[in-house]
Amino acid sequence: MKVLVVDDEAPARDRLHRLLAAIDGVTVIGQAGNGREALERAAALTPDVVLLDIRMPGMDGLEAARHLARLTQPPAVVFTTAYGDFALQAFEAQAVDYLLKPIRAERLGKALDKARRLSGAEAAALAPADRRARTHLSATVQGALRLVPVADVIYFQADQKYVTARHRGGELLIEDSLKALEEEFGEAFVRIHRNALVARRALRGLEGADGQCRVRLADVDETLEVSRRHAPELRRLLRGGVL
Repeated sequence: MKVLVVDDEAPARDRLHRLLAAIDGVTVIGQAGNGREALERAAALTPDVVLLDIRMPGMDGLEAARHLARLTQPPAVVFTTAYGDFALQAFEAQAVDYLLKPIRAERLGKALDKARRLSGAEAAALAPADRRARTHLSATVQGALRLVPVADVIYFQADQKYVTARHRGGELLIEDSLKALEEEFGEAFVRIHRNALVARRALRGLEGADGQCRVRLADVDETLEVSRRHAPELRRLLRGGVL
């Protein structure tokens, strides 16, 4: 069993490494100090299990688990934390197990036994149900996991079964529905058409009449069509500066 250890504190990682080294059939294939680094290591090393701290700076463990579930070979996740108040969130995220620090060898062994019984498909089915808005979007591109900060997204545009996230560095095709994205990021994005959401901070102005209206955006040259239904609300937002 290949294990990736993720914790923002080096002593905690080292202690877990020592405990794991004493368990037959377990190999520690790497360590990471934050959520984003964990995703990069997991995509490259394909661990069977990720021991994942919850409270970390930047991307925390709960969000990292959501992205791990999108990998081609998703690992089982065992959360580790010093804070008992995360237990409910961890189990809502359907983790294999939840370990409270200081972690005991016997308890760690039981958690790994649970993880060992899961196939890759079963691990993928344990997609986290964390309800907080993500800080990043993720998608697997040519076998590698790509991450894009939500703060860099200019607009989302739907086309058949995929949604394109247009961001400052290019585009990312994601599998989330436009409706789900609107529910998750509704405070930061506004609907302009049945097939498009635009970042409020990127709105720069409108051109044309309500019947044939297009919106100008920051950081991109193209304009997007605004439906007759959504044009009045968009004009109100722009005039009132409610962005």
